Amino acid sequence: MRILVLLLFYHCATKNAKSYQTSNPNFILIMVDDLGIGDLGCYGNKTLRTPNIDKLAKGGVKFTQHIAASPLCTPSRAAFLTGRYPVRSGMAALSNIGVFLFSASSGGLPPEEITFVKLLKQKGYSTALIGKWHLGMNCNSRDDFCHHPLNHGFDYFYGLTVTSLRDCKPGEGSVFVAGIRAYLATPLQLIGITLISLEVLHYIDLLRIPRGALRYFFLISTVLFGLLLIFFYTFPYLNCFLMRNHQIIQQPLSYKNLTQRLTEEAVQFIGRNADAPFLLFLSYLQVHTALYASKDFKGKSKHGLYGDAVEEIDWSVGKILDVLEKWSLNDKTLVYFTSDQGAHVEEVSSTGEVHGGYNGIYKGGKATNWEGGIRVPGLLHWPGVVQAGVHIDEPTSNMDIFPTVVKLAGIPLPKDRIIDGHDLMPLLQGKTLRSEHEFLFHYCNAYLNAVRWHPGNSESIWKAFFFTPNFDPEGSNGCYNSHVCYCYGRLVTHHNPPLLFDLSRDPGEKNPLTPETEHRFYEILDVIQQAVNNHTKSLHIVSNQLSWGNILWKPWLQLCCSSFFLSCYCDHESEEKASLPKA
Repeated sequence: MRILVLLLFYHCATKNAKSYQTSNPNFILIMVDDLGIGDLGCYGNKTLRTPNIDKLAKGGVKFTQHIAASPLCTPSRAAFLTGRYPVRSGMAALSNIGVFLFSASSGGLPPEEITFVKLLKQKGYSTALIGKWHLGMNCNSRDDFCHHPLNHGFDYFYGLTVTSLRDCKPGEGSVFVAGIRAYLATPLQLIGITLISLEVLHYIDLLRIPRGALRYFFLISTVLFGLLLIFFYTFPYLNCFLMRNHQIIQQPLSYKNLTQRLTEEAVQFIGRNADAPFLLFLSYLQVHTALYASKDFKGKSKHGLYGDAVEEIDWSVGKILDVLEKWSLNDKTLVYFTSDQGAHVEEVSSTGEVHGGYNGIYKGGKATNWEGGIRVPGLLHWPGVVQAGVHIDEPTSNMDIFPTVVKLAGIPLPKDRIIDGHDLMPLLQGKTLRSEHEFLFHYCNAYLNAVRWHPGNSESIWKAFFFTPNFDPEGSNGCYNSHVCYCYGRLVTHHNPPLLFDLSRDPGEKNPLTPETEHRFYEILDVIQQAVNNHTKSLHIVSNQLSWGNILWKPWLQLCCSSFFLSCYCDHESEEKASLPKA
């Protein structure tokens, strides 16, 4: 029955849709940070108001099995821009830290990687990134900008090179507390107990310790504690800043009306390029914490500050659609809407307010390869070209945007590297009934975590897990005590044989199959293992951009828009706006 419905849809799509060989279409690629698939009305949410995003779904195609190539920001965005698994570009960590945390790190998206933006720029497109980058900035000096967006094909950049964190916004706490508690609390306690014990033993004459040694230990402890305080104080100044192209224009970042400022920049870019082909990557900082909302939206939703932020993003999307209408660009523009990964379910504020999103029926969230961490919204809107009001259940990936955009722009795909994504247009236009993704490989950092198999002769979608994160507290839906789940060691459980699910029957991944409940159990695992072997053979050793040496802070790479004596403070953006004549 499902095949018959698909055939009828594809017949209508092929009959009614225009040819997608439109000359040099425009592209608006919208990515929200940490948005859950269950946060949107078009995916079943009944309480958050997202009419503009829902309008994209109503007027286009909704993917119901759209998969992020990684459940973390940095590797997911690398895969999106390159069309390749992040492990191929070195953008997958071997440690537990899978993203960039400091602006003065030396790692990033390698200059030799080809983004679809680079290819479109070479074709004459105007290109812009507005919002979050999170793929590095400098390599060897503070002005080489080897990983900067302008070195990867963008003509214009307005946004953050790292990401928005709780530490960036006063009063919102710190993302580092869980790590300090896990790795430093015990050593600090041992040092304190040792110092007190030595002092007591010395006082009661059971152990004679030179006073100089005690003072030395006390001094070391004081210095370490002082460095920790300095770290927390300086972090927002050194890492949370707003750039326009290569120049810092606000340090530290101000969250006041930030979504509105990003929207204004996007609207202006579209207006400047209304008569020429353009590509806009609108990469919202929301709804990653620290959360924020302007006064027009704060306190207006039914889901606290998180809901306010989602509804303000929806307003922003509406403004983008309005400007396309204003410049008569609807029929010339492909609009894509997604999230970089699933909602961060462990995000809870210091006051107990939930600051993470909703992943619907799906298990887990950000940083895990359970469906809640990787199954994301996927909307594709192009009036007259993409059939309206249709949903597609086939497995697709955010890596598919690379070949889709490149081919629509009339550019041949690179021949010197593997592109893991597949062109979506044949699927959208009815030239194929099935996704070209027979297998999808799900990595937790650089470790192959799970494999998805959609056999060509079956409706089943098998998913095998080689290891799974240990949820904490046990029985919960996340790793609440560590704030995020990790990828190896005592924090995961390995499975031999692998856990096996059929997502077509069990999308919530509640009931792992066994040889007793699935007679082809070992046959399925054998096919998956052969696919893993073939995939592994296609990988090559590359420099790890997320090694400790590449992610740690390097003072000689630190950008500062004033001086360190002024805590690098500047606010050129507010000064520029204040100098403009009032309307």
